[in-house]
Amino acid sequence: MWPLYAAAFTTAFGAHGIAANLGGFSDDAVTSMLVLGGLLALYDGAEVLLKPVFGTLADRIGARPVLLGGLAAFAAASCVYAVADSPGWLWAARLGQGAAASAFSPSASALVARLNPAAKHGRAFGSYGFYKSIGYTLGPLLGGVLVWAGGLRLLFTVMALLAAAVAVWAALAVPHVPPLPRARQTVADLARRLTDPAFLKPTAALAGATAALSVGVGFLPVSGAAAGLGTVATGAAVSVLAASAAIVQPKAGRALDAGRISAGTGIATGLAITAMGLACAMLPGLPGVLLAAALIGVGTGLITPLGFASLAASTPPERLGQTMGSAELGRELGDAGGPLLVAAVATLATLTYGYAALAMILAVGPTIALIARRQTTPHSQGPPT
Repeated sequence: MWPLYAAAFTTAFGAHGIAANLGGFSDDAVTSMLVLGGLLALYDGAEVLLKPVFGTLADRIGARPVLLGGLAAFAAASCVYAVADSPGWLWAARLGQGAAASAFSPSASALVARLNPAAKHGRAFGSYGFYKSIGYTLGPLLGGVLVWAGGLRLLFTVMALLAAAVAVWAALAVPHVPPLPRARQTVADLARRLTDPAFLKPTAALAGATAALSVGVGFLPVSGAAAGLGTVATGAAVSVLAASAAIVQPKAGRALDAGRISAGTGIATGLAITAMGLACAMLPGLPGVLLAAALIGVGTGLITPLGFASLAASTPPERLGQTMGSAELGRELGDAGGPLLVAAVATLATLTYGYAALAMILAVGPTIALIARRQTTPHSQGPPT
């Protein structure tokens, strides 16, 4: 499992380590905000388009070859800019990194499910999410240190070496998991499976969690600055968010495996806590920012491992790659849609209303679940007459 955890760290570190440092340390390549936006969108755009494709390929030829190929391609794409050091090649490198991450990320998720019995899926996905959160947390910090020490080329060089090392490690340690026989699937069959509530509910929850996480990372510093807080205080708040999510994920997974919580109840609770965190972001000053960061982190930390474990439990083993790739697509849409929604509402009104809009959307799921539970609870009967 350790090479798979390392792959989770690699994709998160690759996404945030470079994204956080493009604007401030690459004046020759990033000449305007439009160019910066384009470079940031390349990575995520490639993931949105290609994750379902590579997930399906993993089901067809096996997840291990797609994992190894994706890691090798990530190393090669990182080498492109490390060697060329040209603005044009920076675009090619980021596109290549995004395409490569689209291959090894859903493959790693599918292998996590295939290599663990169903009774341990919660723990396995909790640990997988923990190391991915560590990558998101340390990416901007370590990336900044590397860029400060040797420029953007050094960061790309380190990423190439990291991906190559993880690829070799995975080749040596991850066992061969042969693809399972699959019945022929029509487009109607695929549509029916992807519109089934067993897929839609956890995927929607994962998208909502990712949307809240992106909003917290992107907009809580804005709220802090508006309240007169310095960069140290706002940076600490974002660290609280990431640390809370990282700590809660393994605990949530172990609780699911032990039967202390169910996936449905845990996901609904996570959505409610995340919505509460966004509501706290509407409060002024440092208390509101810190409360929001902690609650968003705890809520998303609950949702992520339970959502993936729920998907694995409801998916035929021979279709795990396709399901994980499609679920990752949902997360990417949430990653982009959450900040866009908050920004649009903030433009029309204020940032406070932007937080409120996303909080209300996330609260819909727990509210529906609570209403449904009350309707299905049998009423107590009186004594016989």
